[in-house]
Amino acid sequence: MKAKFKAAAAAAASTGTDWLIGGGEMAKVIKSMDWSKTPLGPIDSWPPSLRTVVSLAQASNSPISLAWGPNHVQIYNDGYWPICGDKHPRSMGQDFRECWAAPWPVIGEAYASACAGKTAYLENMRMFLDRYGFLEETWFTFSFSPITDESGKIAGLFHPVTELTGQSLSERRTKTLRDLAAVAGKCKTAQDAFDASAHLFAESNLDLPFVLFYLMNDTGRTARLVAQTGLPAGTPVSAVEVDLDASDAQPWPIAELIRHGQAQQVDDVAVRLAGMTVGPYPELPNKAFALPITLPGQERPAGVIIAGVSSRLRMNEPYRGFLDLVAASVSTALANARAHEDERRRAEALAEIDRAKTAFFSNVSHEFRTPLTLMLGPLEDELNERDQPLPEARRERIETAHRNSLRLLKLVNGLLDFSRIEAGRVQALYEPTDLAALTVELASSFSARR
Repeated sequence: MKAKFKAAAAAAASTGTDWLIGGGEMAKVIKSMDWSKTPLGPIDSWPPSLRTVVSLAQASNSPISLAWGPNHVQIYNDGYWPICGDKHPRSMGQDFRECWAAPWPVIGEAYASACAGKTAYLENMRMFLDRYGFLEETWFTFSFSPITDESGKIAGLFHPVTELTGQSLSERRTKTLRDLAAVAGKCKTAQDAFDASAHLFAESNLDLPFVLFYLMNDTGRTARLVAQTGLPAGTPVSAVEVDLDASDAQPWPIAELIRHGQAQQVDDVAVRLAGMTVGPYPELPNKAFALPITLPGQERPAGVIIAGVSSRLRMNEPYRGFLDLVAASVSTALANARAHEDERRRAEALAEIDRAKTAFFSNVSHEFRTPLTLMLGPLEDELNERDQPLPEARRERIETAHRNSLRLLKLVNGLLDFSRIEAGRVQALYEPTDLAALTVELASSFSARR
């Protein structure tokens, strides 16, 4: 840096533009401009201090701008050129305060402080620039440092900057997607998934000024508005139900998206939203995207997201990628919710089958008990007959029938107990059991004699 300063100071004494060392396109612009039409006057008349600082700025790869003299004339290098956007080349030689009037509420105090001799440093500041014909949301880290001339007085400001717009937007959008992913697994129904998404997007209206969620019906002939944010339901641009066969009369290309399955860009959105208040800014969004909601294993989209684009952001590749990730995240949330719903329906079906089984066992058991009771009565009467004793062989047969009828009644009562347990109407009571006696009892079931 010291070597560059010495070279710039030595070159500053040169005549013409030989003193301007280094630099690229902006150095060429400086050499070709007629500076006599600016408050700085002809370039040959510039003081050595100005020449030195301009040469240092042009030799740097970092974005640097200078504001020189009582008229605050702006001079910048190649790194600063993109920051000017469409303001270039008019911004070269323009009054710094006039060029950056839009963000002045943010930078004005720091600028005045530096003009008074105190360096000002601002980190990751959000501001709005009009460099592309509209107020654009941006972030910058920058400083203003006073520059003294040969007399020792403050003659200008040295203004290095670092634009952090892309990084800041990426962090903000990543948080939105992360929060959406966190709730995706918790949604138990499709409506829960859409409501949760709408709630999160309402908090992300700097990137998504309005969002509409449409879900296809089973026939695919109509789409129903299931959730929304940024726009009330039932307006001409947020119909509660959309007839896809009459798509020509609709403000959004929902039918076209369903046919082709591809996202659709919608322009002139501000005309559709005329007279409404939409998003956090006074300017209406002028662009939107229709994005498909897709489910695994399905060829046609299950729904459509209509996502508005911020009126104060440029539509670039990262923004477009963010919208695609939004649609993918909502699709995942819907898929998870559908899986929960299918699982619940399967569980309900199994529970219904179980209830039917329990009712069947209960009914059959009652039906078995009636004929068993009618069988046991006559058998017991025969065995208890005193007046006409039964022959031994006949008594043995009747006792076998009676004994096994009792066993069958015991089994039927067991089925009744089982059905009551399944229905939750019985509380089990446990007691010690003689396993040897129980084994003998079970074995006797297979013998004609006890």
